[in-house]
Amino acid sequence: MTRAFAGVRVLDLTHVLAGPFAAYQLAVLGADVIKIEPPDRPDFVRERGPDAALNGQLRGVNYQVQGGNKRAMTLDLRTAGGREIFRSLAGTADVVIENYRTGALDRLGVGYEELSAANPGLVYCSMTGYGQSGPRAEVNAYDNVIQAASGVIARCGGHKPNLAFIDYASGYNAAFAVAAALYARTRDGRGQRIDCAMFDTALMLMAPEVSALLHPVDREPVEESGLGAYETSDGVFVLGTPTPDQNRRLWSALAAEGHPHPHFEGLNTLEELRSTSGAMREALRRIFLTRSAVRWEEWIHGHGLPGERVRTVAEALGEEQLKHRPFLHSAQDGDPVVPVAAFGYAHDGPSRDRPAPGFGEHTVEILEEMGLTTADIARLRSEGAV
Repeated sequence: MTRAFAGVRVLDLTHVLAGPFAAYQLAVLGADVIKIEPPDRPDFVRERGPDAALNGQLRGVNYQVQGGNKRAMTLDLRTAGGREIFRSLAGTADVVIENYRTGALDRLGVGYEELSAANPGLVYCSMTGYGQSGPRAEVNAYDNVIQAASGVIARCGGHKPNLAFIDYASGYNAAFAVAAALYARTRDGRGQRIDCAMFDTALMLMAPEVSALLHPVDREPVEESGLGAYETSDGVFVLGTPTPDQNRRLWSALAAEGHPHPHFEGLNTLEELRSTSGAMREALRRIFLTRSAVRWEEWIHGHGLPGERVRTVAEALGEEQLKHRPFLHSAQDGDPVVPVAAFGYAHDGPSRDRPAPGFGEHTVEILEEMGLTTADIARLRSEGAV
């Protein structure tokens, strides 16, 4: 089988989550991804996860989630020998993905300008908190601080969502940008400099809210009735019926159940729904208390309408639906089961064929592929370059 990125070589100079996840998405679609780490400073996420034994082996579950299908080598870009090896690798690579602080690789002489001069077809993707220019360009960031800076936490009532969703969204964003640049290269042969900022990603995830604030009008915001969360007799149910058609079907079905409200059923426009949102929500609060969340879920689905009871992640993983999706995979017996990709192909789709590599596991293999001898490799080790 030939996957989408078979034959594409990616140098993965990233750590923690967003960057490694971007490279992982290319790896599960066939790219030869080489994860490069300093010999004295392994990616710290290798030591994170619920299994202490795996953490001690530098194979923590948090690392394995985005490490499959990659090869790993050690390389110290602070040394002349390390930089020489990296330039040689970059000379024949298709993609470099890095999430160093803005300007750090330029100062080492392995930034985009230097590498693209030798390899004009190189796609060079930089992932940072705030981008390559501006007053925050060199400010470090993680998912949680980007949530704070972007307004996500404020929008969630001052509470931080306990998920690294900005990291994952940034990884998807970068992987898409790289894929698009590689596709463009097939037409003109030119590489590309990609500047991905987590701050931008966070704001993009709130695009309607961003645009609304930039286009203010003189009226108070109203919570839409069809998108609310409602207490039931034993849990919380989330309703998803925001359109006039769905609203009519909802209230028609409720009327047949002994909850008639002809006015709500007769609303025909989004503006009409908005104007009665408060009264409708109050009516729905009373109605949803009459049944359990499970029974409401069955009822809503039975009428072809969107809505789900609030589940835990453990409950979601227990859903029969996941058995019909190509989402989870274990590369070998005893290897942690991890997500692969959130989509499937009819053929040659994403697959996790190899477990996440050990720290520096493929250093010698890759150096030998480059033509280095045992003596060359020994010299690089003695210099601390690998």
